[in-house]
Amino acid sequence: MNWKLSLACAGVGMAALAAAPAVVGQQRAIRTTSSISAQDKASGAKQHPELLKEFGGAYAGPQARYVESVGRRIAVQSGLSNAQSDFTVTLLNSPVNNAFAIPGGYVYVTRQLMALMNDEAELAGVLGHEVGHVAARHGQRRQQAAQRNAIGGALLGVLTGALLGDSGFAGLIQKGIGTGSQLLTLRFSRTQEYEADDLGIRYLASGGYDPRALSGMLASLAAQSNLDARVTGSARTMPEWASTHPDPASRVARASKGAASSGSKSVVRNRDAFLNALDGLLYGDDPRQGVIEGNRFRHPDLRLSFTAPTGFGMENSADAVSVTGSGGQAQFGAAPYSGNLATYIDNVFAKLGGANGGVPEGEARRTTINGMPAAWRTVRANSQSGAVDATVFAYDFGDGKAYHFLLLTAAGQGIGPFNTMVQSVQRLSPQEAAAIKPRRVDVLTVKAGDTVQSLSRQMAYSDYQLERFLTINALAANASLRPGQRVKIVTW
Repeated sequence: MNWKLSLACAGVGMAALAAAPAVVGQQRAIRTTSSISAQDKASGAKQHPELLKEFGGAYAGPQARYVESVGRRIAVQSGLSNAQSDFTVTLLNSPVNNAFAIPGGYVYVTRQLMALMNDEAELAGVLGHEVGHVAARHGQRRQQAAQRNAIGGALLGVLTGALLGDSGFAGLIQKGIGTGSQLLTLRFSRTQEYEADDLGIRYLASGGYDPRALSGMLASLAAQSNLDARVTGSARTMPEWASTHPDPASRVARASKGAASSGSKSVVRNRDAFLNALDGLLYGDDPRQGVIEGNRFRHPDLRLSFTAPTGFGMENSADAVSVTGSGGQAQFGAAPYSGNLATYIDNVFAKLGGANGGVPEGEARRTTINGMPAAWRTVRANSQSGAVDATVFAYDFGDGKAYHFLLLTAAGQGIGPFNTMVQSVQRLSPQEAAAIKPRRVDVLTVKAGDTVQSLSRQMAYSDYQLERFLTINALAANASLRPGQRVKIVTW
């Protein structure tokens, strides 16, 4: 991992609108754009490498080629282009259930969301849903709505729970709405999600797939979200694919009804082809980017670890680890280090301050954490909801390396709820680092005598083994398996 404070660009281009026919049943017509403009292509080409950096990079493996093939076939159903080569479809090396698309023909899905799918039609449905957002220009409308509401920039686009307005120093408003992954994490409206569902169903039907696949995928995502909420400390803090703010059960039922009204008789799911491609996919955190186990983060290559406070969720990206809870937000990352922690802290604040600076002066306080030199400084800033404290807490790991937390808490709290976290940072021994191994998806063929209970015990987890097995296979609690059936487990 090459950690640095960065923000990807996700601007959007403008394209002419063309009226589209009614999509599903009695649903109203959805206006969609009719082409990929030259402006969109140029914008997408510029944003693509930044998005890869922000979301863990492209996944290298045979699964990536499979996703690209399916994605291009479904994307041409949108009418944005009849040439499959006009679409760049990327499987992202990310442990978060997510997918998105940007104008210019760029479509993305994470390997974690792919692992939750059970056939090719579900993959096509997800990618079609995202292409539908682009075709209906939802990103542009979402951006315009945010600008009309005068929402300020987020702290590096990561501390999304505390959007800052007039800051005591310009640094906490370095980036505004309309750039970076922040735009991608803004939720679509209920109507926009429904429209993307309708378009995804249309694309499934015209592409020769079973249009019911999207409904099934939405049900699996709702089940996974519920399971994540039950697993203490492991729930991801970043938005998941296809925001569930429309009631999940109603949305699943609506998509199912829409599929029935599509007129398509296709039942093509291509389950075996999908499972063949899926087998061996990396699951959960990539050790090369660090792993989250419960409320503990460990990075074998950097040989460090820390523990988040109870009740806070963690999210790992290619550049940093975000920690979010009701008491504040934090980001753990790295910056260039010259050997002086006070200068390091000043430089982090200065980078937040941008070209105009304006960071309040102050002295860093020094301490020792688990044998390592450490220092911190807190400054006061103003937000839309009142004053806040921003703290940089830095550690000297030796060999010219330093890491830090960027903390945001209510005014007067300083480090506040993150006290135990900043005290928990420590080096990993070579043996501890070597013991961190990746998980992968293993596709098995059910044998006589196998049950959901027996197979779930092979899941590479110490908790919720049965629930994890049922969820990843879209099985009911009372499901029975038959010999010859293919299922997924997660192994080391």
